[in-house]
Amino acid sequence: MTPNMILDIVIVVLLVPTIVFAITLNSRLNALRKNKDQLGRLINSFNEATIRAEAGIPKLRKAAEEAGQALHDQVEKARALRDDLAFMVDRADSMANKLEGTVRTARNESRPTPTPAAPRPSPTRRTIGSASAPLTAGMDAEPDEDDRSEAERELLRALQSAR
Repeated sequence: MTPNMILDIVIVVLLVPTIVFAITLNSRLNALRKNKDQLGRLINSFNEATIRAEAGIPKLRKAAEEAGQALHDQVEKARALRDDLAFMVDRADSMANKLEGTVRTARNESRPTPTPAAPRPSPTRRTIGSASAPLTAGMDAEPDEDDRSEAERELLRALQSAR
């Protein structure tokens, strides 16, 4: 065997994998060429979506600013209403305290001195719709905590819970 022949055999052995690689590469390039149109459409649709998104950003900003301004306006109105309500509650509390003091003073002034020999009437209740039943006689000569009307008791409870 001559050195030229050995060199030719080495070249043939090296060319076989090169040919196999070239065939594989050619088939992959053909597949890429076939999908080139799909890839182009995909890129175009991606570009269009990007353009639409960029165009929508200013609209979103404007909507966010409008919503923020509307929220700010409502918060300001709510604060003003809160301040008004706090003022009204304070005024009502002071007026209720004055009214309570006036009622207590009036009750104390209108109480007669108790006479030990005077009998107290027993309280009887009149049912609604009963013409024959006597009216409520629960008003004693000496009004005390039990003789207050339901409205007075509710008012006092509300005042006490508000403090």
